[in-house]
Amino acid sequence: MRLEAENLSARRGEDLIFVNVSFKLAPGEAMVLTGRNGSGKSTLLRVIAGLLRPETGRAVCVSDADGEARPAGEFSHYLGHRNGMKRELTVAENLAFWKSFLGDIGGGTGLSVEEAAAAVDLSGITHLPYGYLSAGQQRRFAMARLLVAHRPVWILDEPTAALDRKADAMFEGLVRRHREAGGIALAATHQPLGMDGAQTLEMLGFDGVELEYSA
Repeated sequence: MRLEAENLSARRGEDLIFVNVSFKLAPGEAMVLTGRNGSGKSTLLRVIAGLLRPETGRAVCVSDADGEARPAGEFSHYLGHRNGMKRELTVAENLAFWKSFLGDIGGGTGLSVEEAAAAVDLSGITHLPYGYLSAGQQRRFAMARLLVAHRPVWILDEPTAALDRKADAMFEGLVRRHREAGGIALAATHQPLGMDGAQTLEMLGFDGVELEYSA
């Protein structure tokens, strides 16, 4: 399964934020978005995730088996600035909901709730209400959403912002293992996060984009 963006453009109000963004990512590959605030990084991620409609173009996942192209959002996890969890439910109830609601797609199998909790170093507290947890614990369990239902594409918008180095290292390991298993990662981030050898897409706002490869 590969990810392809073809001539994507997006608009904010009456103005185009970016135009003609195209790239391809094969299994195991990654891309980091860079650029100043307001240059369109988050908008591009949300377009690829299927949360915003593009002005032009399309983002699809293409099966290597039969060449079928389907919307990238169907095969993607999106982790943005919000955690996507209900404070009044327990951690287990939140993660069980996402596991059931999303299901597995793309040939893999998600982890159990407790396995996902262990993967983010928070075993033994899934019985607690989500709202009782610290901000750092809440963010870790938001990361666990990526693990309970399998999706080959992870779309990440500053996923470790305001977290400590230990949490950065934990999440870096999750991303690296995801890629080693053939997953794809697309991120706006200032942290390494297991994105070694990633392509870099510099968003230039209304001036366009620049695509390059990092070492």
